[in-house]
Amino acid sequence: MMVMATKKKHKYKALSGGQAVAVAMKQINPDLVAAYPITPQTPIIETFAQFVADSKVDTELIDVESEHSALSAVVGASAAGARAMTATASQGLALMAEIVYVASGSRLPIVMAIANRALSAPINIHCDHTDSMFLRDAGWIQIYSENAQEAYDNMFIALRVAEHKDVLTPAMVMQDGFITSHNIQNVQIIDDKKAKSFVGKYNPLHPLLDINKPVTVGPLDLFDYFFEHKYQQEEGLQNSKKIIKKIDKEFYKMTGRKYDFIEKYKTSDAKFIIIALSSTCGTAKMVVDNLRKKGVKAGLIKIRVFRPFPNDEIAKAVANADAVAVLDRSTSFGNYSPVFTEVRSALYNLKRKPKLFNYIYGIGGRNIGLDDIEKVYKELKKSTASNNIRYIGLRK
Repeated sequence: MMVMATKKKHKYKALSGGQAVAVAMKQINPDLVAAYPITPQTPIIETFAQFVADSKVDTELIDVESEHSALSAVVGASAAGARAMTATASQGLALMAEIVYVASGSRLPIVMAIANRALSAPINIHCDHTDSMFLRDAGWIQIYSENAQEAYDNMFIALRVAEHKDVLTPAMVMQDGFITSHNIQNVQIIDDKKAKSFVGKYNPLHPLLDINKPVTVGPLDLFDYFFEHKYQQEEGLQNSKKIIKKIDKEFYKMTGRKYDFIEKYKTSDAKFIIIALSSTCGTAKMVVDNLRKKGVKAGLIKIRVFRPFPNDEIAKAVANADAVAVLDRSTSFGNYSPVFTEVRSALYNLKRKPKLFNYIYGIGGRNIGLDDIEKVYKELKKSTASNNIRYIGLRK
C-alpha cells in the first residue's frame, strides 16, 4: 500500500524499474555485488556497474561466469561478514537454485533483485512469475513490486528486514520483467544521507573472518541436528512478519510512503474482489475505479509480501465478499496455480467463505488489458466463473 504524505519533499527522477533498483543499490553501497547478465535483469547491473566505474560506490563488483557462480560468490562474501547483493531472472534464477537453498539454510541476509521472466522451454524473455514462484519454498522472504517506485523502496526495506538479528533470512525483491524493469516512470528518490542512515552500518553477528569467535558455515548436518536447523529457518521467517511491519512503519516516517503485507484497494464494502501481484494491480485499479462509477462494488487486493504469506490479512480482507478471483501469472502443472492454492488455504477456516475462482493469465508476457480484467469482474458478479482453472487471453 503506497500512501503519499503531503508534508514530505521528494526528489523525482525518471527511471526504469531496473534503474530504480540500481539507484537503491548505489545508496545502500554494499560491500560486494556479483552478477551475470540476463534479460530483463541486465539494466539493474548495467546501471550499477556504471556507478562502480564512476566511483560513486565502494562496492567490489565481480563479473562471474554464471548465475550459479554469482550467488556462490555472494554467499561466500556474506558468510565472511560483507553486505552482499545480486540480481537475476528466469533461467539465471533456476541455475542459482542449488545456492538459493544454501543461502537461506546458512541464514545469510542477502538481497537479490529479480526481474520476473518466463522459464524455458520454449525460450521466452518476457514476464511471468514462474521463476520466483518455483522457489517460493526455498526459505527466502519474497516481496513483489507493482511499479518502479515500489521496486526502489522494497530494496531498502528488504535489506533492513533480512539483516535483523531475529530474522537473518535472505530476501528476493521482484518486479515484472520489461513491464516494470524497462518502462520509465517518475520515482521519488530518498536523500542520500537519509538512505544511508536508514540502512545503517552492517554488523554481522557471526562472520567467518572473526578469528576471536570461530564459526563453521555449511557443515555436514545429519539427522542429529538438521531438523532443528530447518525449524530455526521457519522461526526466522515467522519473526520477519513483525519485523516487516516495524520496518515498513519506519520507512513511512522517513518517506511518507506506506506499505503493508497486502494493499486493500476499495475493499471495505466490496462484494467482488480480485487478488493479484505486481504490475497487473495498476491496471486492475483502473478497472475498479470504472466499475465503481457504474455502481459495481468491485475491489482489489494486491499481495506485496508473498513469503511469509499473509494468511490472516487476506482472510480478513475478503471475509465479506461474495466472490473472489485469484489472478496468477504462473502455473503449477497438474494442480491449481501457486497464488490460488495459498489463498484457498488462507480462507479455509472462515465460517463464511466467498466463492473462489482460479484465473491464469500473462504467461510468457501475454498482455492483459482493461477489458480482460473487467470480464473477470462480470463473471464474478454473475457467478458464472468456473470452479476449474480459467485462462485469460488463451487461444484455443
